[in-house]
Amino acid sequence: MTSSNSFDKPVGVIGAGNFGTVISNMLAQNRKVLLYARNKSDVVHINEKHEHRGNIMHERVEAVDDFARLARECEVIFPMVPSAHFRAMMKQLSPHLHPYHMLIHGTKGFDITLPKGVTIETANSLDRSMVKTMSEVIREESVAVRIGCLAGPNLSRELALRQPAATVVASHFNEVIQTGKKLLKSDRFQVYENSDIVGVEIAGVLKNIIAIASGALSGLGFGDNAKGLLISRGAVEMVYLGRALGGDLKAFLGVAGIGDLVTTCNSPMSRNFTVGYRLAKGDKLSDIIEDMKEVAEGINTVRIAKKCADHYKVRALITDRLYKVLFEGLTVEEALDFLMRYPLNMDIDFI
Repeated sequence: MTSSNSFDKPVGVIGAGNFGTVISNMLAQNRKVLLYARNKSDVVHINEKHEHRGNIMHERVEAVDDFARLARECEVIFPMVPSAHFRAMMKQLSPHLHPYHMLIHGTKGFDITLPKGVTIETANSLDRSMVKTMSEVIREESVAVRIGCLAGPNLSRELALRQPAATVVASHFNEVIQTGKKLLKSDRFQVYENSDIVGVEIAGVLKNIIAIASGALSGLGFGDNAKGLLISRGAVEMVYLGRALGGDLKAFLGVAGIGDLVTTCNSPMSRNFTVGYRLAKGDKLSDIIEDMKEVAEGINTVRIAKKCADHYKVRALITDRLYKVLFEGLTVEEALDFLMRYPLNMDIDFI
């Protein structure tokens, strides 16, 4: 059980990227926040200047670089770390956690566990035992029991401007959902509930693939008809692959699925959209990655989803073509030509 004074304690946020910074400011409307940043220089800058990444930091946000202090003072912690670094972060945090801690992550990516000597590039396919969501990583690496996730159309720049938005707090535990709602909900930020945490996580990850493809369409100069086609077929693809990976259909039709998909497929503020746009303009993937200040999770997700689709024999045409664009030298034009020529008859066949 949460201790009686837990709602008087600070809330922890791990990760001082754009999303972590904005979530810290949102939480600080009602509570003191300890924001963990890896770089000592960021900690000093935030605490002295009360500014980070162009955001004015709320006076109740204090930056720290000490996991022990964070876990000691905060019962509720929001990890906002890229998936590639999430397990390593949990290994560092884990010795300081107790079963009473509550973790609600906001990471939209997969963690991969492969046999010794096998890499993601050399693996022929991936099954579900090799692909973990971040809630599963938390469970594997710590004693934390009450685990949740944030998902939905949460573009950091719009949240920072306090534009109307919504998120989903998903968890097997109603206490986690209600705590997340209490801490985050405001007059400009709606919080929805979902008990299918794995489905919500998977939906939030897979939509990044379609966002890259949408950026590519925009980069080619195509309009709303093409984008409407992509989003609708992308949603179907998300359902097929998401169900193969253990998600429930409802998760893909809600805010964390369709809601996030539509947002990221239409916003130049989306990092994944930007990747696709620049690819269509002829930029090399290596140059795009090097230029980006933060991770575009969809790049690695394409690689993982393609090999999962191969294993489960799921038809995922957009993912397959995008994989060839990103990693095998296919041009965006060639990928689009293939998709437009592929014979598809049934519109919706999963309901």
